[in-house]
Amino acid sequence: MFVSTLSGLYMAEDLNWAVGGEAGDGINSTGKIFAQALARAGRHVFTSKDFASRIRGGYTAYKVRTSVDKVQSVVDRLDILVALTERTVEENLDELHDGSVVIYDNERTEFSDFEAPEGVTGVPVPLKELAEEAGGAIMRNVVALGAVCGACDFPIENLDEALEKNFGSKGEAIVENNREAARKGAEYVSEEHGDLETLQSYEVETTDSDYVLLNGDEAIGMGAIAAGCRFYSGYPITPATDVMEYLKGRIEQYGGHVVQAEDELSAINMALGAARAGARSMTATSGPGIDLMAETFGLVATSETPLVITNVMRSGPSTGMPTKQEQGDLNAMLYGGHGEIPRFVLAPTTIDECFWKAVEAFNLAEKYQTPVYLTADLSLAVTEQTFSPDTFDMDEVEVDRGKIVDEDEIESWQDEKGRFQPHFPTADGVSPRALPGTDGGVHMSTGLEHNALGRRTEDTDVRVEQVDKRNRKIETAREEEDWSPMEYGEADADTLVISWGSNEGAMIEALDYMESDVRFISVPYIFPRPDLTEAVEEAENVIVVECNANGQFADLIEQDTLTRVQRVNKYNGIRYKADELADEIDAALSNEVQA
Repeated sequence: MFVSTLSGLYMAEDLNWAVGGEAGDGINSTGKIFAQALARAGRHVFTSKDFASRIRGGYTAYKVRTSVDKVQSVVDRLDILVALTERTVEENLDELHDGSVVIYDNERTEFSDFEAPEGVTGVPVPLKELAEEAGGAIMRNVVALGAVCGACDFPIENLDEALEKNFGSKGEAIVENNREAARKGAEYVSEEHGDLETLQSYEVETTDSDYVLLNGDEAIGMGAIAAGCRFYSGYPITPATDVMEYLKGRIEQYGGHVVQAEDELSAINMALGAARAGARSMTATSGPGIDLMAETFGLVATSETPLVITNVMRSGPSTGMPTKQEQGDLNAMLYGGHGEIPRFVLAPTTIDECFWKAVEAFNLAEKYQTPVYLTADLSLAVTEQTFSPDTFDMDEVEVDRGKIVDEDEIESWQDEKGRFQPHFPTADGVSPRALPGTDGGVHMSTGLEHNALGRRTEDTDVRVEQVDKRNRKIETAREEEDWSPMEYGEADADTLVISWGSNEGAMIEALDYMESDVRFISVPYIFPRPDLTEAVEEAENVIVVECNANGQFADLIEQDTLTRVQRVNKYNGIRYKADELADEIDAALSNEVQA
């Protein structure tokens, strides 16, 4: 959105900035430095990344949307673009507008080489030359950041702390060189291009607010530690690796351990072993890893071992597009595995909810001695967003370890021979749990069907008893836990939009763009999930929004409510944008009316 200024130019209420180039050019670190600087200047930040699945080569970009007000989505508009290559402009042509500024390296190209829209202002900066003056050509990206500060009148001092954070480990001299490089970029723009009318329209306001900046993977890791997770095993896989990166070096401070396994099978088996030993345990992976973990997933459920499995979805099938967005694993998490396996599937809808749902996942796993899928997607995983520190109030974290019994209680769960019964068929389906070392609690469990003692059996009556017992846990959870969704928009609107996962932020902002009133329900629980039958029956139009081709969540809504719904699906590997999503829903409603 733009507002008029007295000069007749336009100033953005929120600034949309991006840096683009080739993989290996340091685009990610450059974007994150600027995002950190904005956050430290008391501005809200929401980021988006576009990167290729390769180490070098291929277009990559880092986009930052920033405002003094909360932002929850990206939009189809770029105000300032740092183009380290000609392709960067080509990739972003549809988002440039009359008034956009393109900062580019005039040692590499000319602005006339770009087919930019009318009204776009080119700002040439000799990035390499200025970087070499500051100490080395490797700092050309930092010069570009300084140029951005000069272009939007953002105090260069705000970069200093972010530069210290990113380069401090390399010594004070390196930090000082980077500070000098940033200042050279800012001074060059001010001196050589300060009279450009377009630049005078951009001014980034700072505030005294204090924000933390983190992505969904980091929030999951932070939530795991807060929940008492003390063992993590995993194999690196995009886009889940940052969970392990966050935990490494942090979980050890609380007596925990991170193990990098040789593959996904080993990772889940290690996590299972740690959980059996009594540690709150987790592994994290993405689609291909979930496939490999399926057999052990069944063992986790049958042995009634509490375990959290984080699945950060990406485009599939097979290796698909590892660095692109998709929500295609829903059916795999709901139904994957041989036989019938009780499970929970939680799907955080925002980055801060990644923290709280991680805490909830560990509690559910231990309360019901059942595996829990904690599922995010690439958009949640790699997006950084600002939050007030009290968003993650550790005093609000509650840890529920379920039916762990000690020596004083163990006798009531032993048979007539004094043997502990870890799979006793209780009324609620949840058996007592004795941790290793508990006097009188020695027991065994097996992946074969077993009796109350955990010993294998093929007795038909015991088989039915144990299957029913394991399934009862889910029914107990349905009654005892709160599976409510979040609601936004107009409660009595004729149009109902339902979504799950990371689409929430874009949809909330899309409400402001839409032509008609909408009731929006965002669902963070896939199984068990809330009953939306009444909401669906009250609406004239029901639309389900998700990032997959076949409408997997829409299928569930139709199954639950016995009502056909419209589907708005996106599966090109790019997340929804607020204005784009509003257009898609308006178009779907228009088609419904015409029909």
